[in-house]
Amino acid sequence: MNDTFTRFESPVGSVHAGHGDIHNYHSYTTGSFAQQTADRSPRRIADDQLRLLRQRFVAPKGMGEARRLLAEHSTVFLDGPQGSGRTAAARVLLYELPQGDGIFRELLPGGDEEVALTDAGLVGAGDRLLLDLAEADLAGWRKNRRDLSALRKAVQEQQAHLVVVMPQDGMLESDLQLYRAEISQPPAQEVFRRHLRLHHIPHEDYLQSAPAFTDFLDAQRSMEEIADFADRVRRARTAHRPPDTFGGWCEQARDARKTWRQEVARLVADRREASQRALLFTTAMLHGAHADVIHHAAALLLRTLKAPRDTVHLLEGKDLAERLTEISASAGPDGHVRFDKLGFDAAVRVHFWDHMPDLRARLSAWADRTAELVDRHLTADLRRELVRRLADQYLRTGKWRELAALADEWSADPANPARPAAAIHALSCGLESKQYGGNFRELILTWCRDKQLAGDLADVLLRVCTEVIAPTHPDQAVVRLHHLARRERGATPALDALCDLVATSSRLRRHMLDRLTRHASAPSADARLFLRICDPVPLTDPGGSPRALMDENYVQDCVTTGWREVFVQLPQPHWYPYARRWLHTASDAGGRRDLLLDLLVDAAGRNGIHLAALYSVARASEPTASGGSACGVATTDRLLQKISAAQGLRPTTASPRPAPPRGTTP
Repeated sequence: MNDTFTRFESPVGSVHAGHGDIHNYHSYTTGSFAQQTADRSPRRIADDQLRLLRQRFVAPKGMGEARRLLAEHSTVFLDGPQGSGRTAAARVLLYELPQGDGIFRELLPGGDEEVALTDAGLVGAGDRLLLDLAEADLAGWRKNRRDLSALRKAVQEQQAHLVVVMPQDGMLESDLQLYRAEISQPPAQEVFRRHLRLHHIPHEDYLQSAPAFTDFLDAQRSMEEIADFADRVRRARTAHRPPDTFGGWCEQARDARKTWRQEVARLVADRREASQRALLFTTAMLHGAHADVIHHAAALLLRTLKAPRDTVHLLEGKDLAERLTEISASAGPDGHVRFDKLGFDAAVRVHFWDHMPDLRARLSAWADRTAELVDRHLTADLRRELVRRLADQYLRTGKWRELAALADEWSADPANPARPAAAIHALSCGLESKQYGGNFRELILTWCRDKQLAGDLADVLLRVCTEVIAPTHPDQAVVRLHHLARRERGATPALDALCDLVATSSRLRRHMLDRLTRHASAPSADARLFLRICDPVPLTDPGGSPRALMDENYVQDCVTTGWREVFVQLPQPHWYPYARRWLHTASDAGGRRDLLLDLLVDAAGRNGIHLAALYSVARASEPTASGGSACGVATTDRLLQKISAAQGLRPTTASPRPAPPRGTTP
């Protein structure tokens, strides 16, 4: 089995955050992993998502009390009616906190890979934690509620912050009631206008009278429904359909709430020619695309379905404008094609997918081939949207495994960069699905650990781990990147990404040291990874924490165990530069110098060969010590004293320098 990978050309980046499901869309470009992700760390991605959410957020009643409780007690339990935006409010509360050394993350209690809420290592210093139990059933809430006091204590000890979103009608123990804040839905019209402003609709437009919007608000609407209505207004404005006024846009947005199922069914029944139905489906999948793209993609669909070619002369056949009229669509002044009714495209996609199941595989193949078309009007955004619309049909009908298999197929062909890009988009849609996100995370774990990494699959997995999983579930990303890094030969993009991720949190570095030394299943590979993760500089830098990781007894044990495996598993030329960095850090570590040297000597034990190799590295490293050669010599002398003690020898004092350990060459 081919279980290694050495290349990464890649891929991606932007994110969107808002009410409801979060969709991250990525663009595929060439270049090294380091170049593409230098400014797109998981921490920055998470903060960008929260920032975008904050821009469209309208504070509900009770938000001030929630802020006060979080600031004074480091914990707040958010309660409120369904649809009041509790989860969005929780994220904004955490975003508004001062940015320290901790990271934002979502807790997943009860998951296969998540530790219990009572686990001492769950909370990192300064972390911003979201525990979203809004959808928890009574049994799930009761189970997690028992552990909330212990979790809150850990949060206080680590100077972290925790926001818990309570389920509807959830009850709290009396000792936790003090930290409960109830929010109510913010003014619907203000929320609506905030979204319109973010859609760049001028205020003079949306201040006009709009009876359709008033009718929409007559029913109690959730924050997600209001956001969706605002987006439909945006799309109506873009389409330029009459009446082209704010009131008209709201009417179209209101009407778009219709399913249009009967209208679509009648249209499909009346248009029986293959060319008509091909154009209908193509327009739905590429809605808003330029007419040239629609024309070529419809012809491609006919070829994919092996439909008979039209024998009518080109000059005698119907032109595109007439053909679009037949399917209730037209091209606007900008040349882009849209249906005459807002939301009609979604209904067409659903109809074809649900009522022509035998065509699903071929429709997927067509989408793949369409994404590869060379056309200046076929933009990266349009390719992403095409994949998303296809993925929505798979997920809507519960075919998440088939979507994953399609992404796997696209990843296996590195010849065209559009295919790995499509695989990234498809997996991202799956990961961001409320219903199937956990299934995709579990599948990606299996792929990272066991699957043959053919074609660009390793690159695709690396990207979704760092860009999609890591910003909200860093612990799970660490596990998956660890499996990928174990399988690397030559270039180390997965290991580089893993190091970048653990650099965002002392807790993640501790977690990774534990995996590499206490639960290692591949000693040689893990010893190689250990040298990168066990960097003495961040280990001895407390940052904003009360103490450095190196001051913890457990971390010291992990370091000793890890270096012991390094000496056994790896040749000296491999670990030489890491030991040199360790000794240089010891020279500058002041009071921790002896600790750093002790850990190395303890790892070598009484093995004369390993001790001699350490001494040799120390002698060679003296001239490059940051404090000068004299500082390097002092560190070497101190190391030799510890080596002598480990060997049961008394250091010599007659010589200007202590004698080297047995087995070394002075």
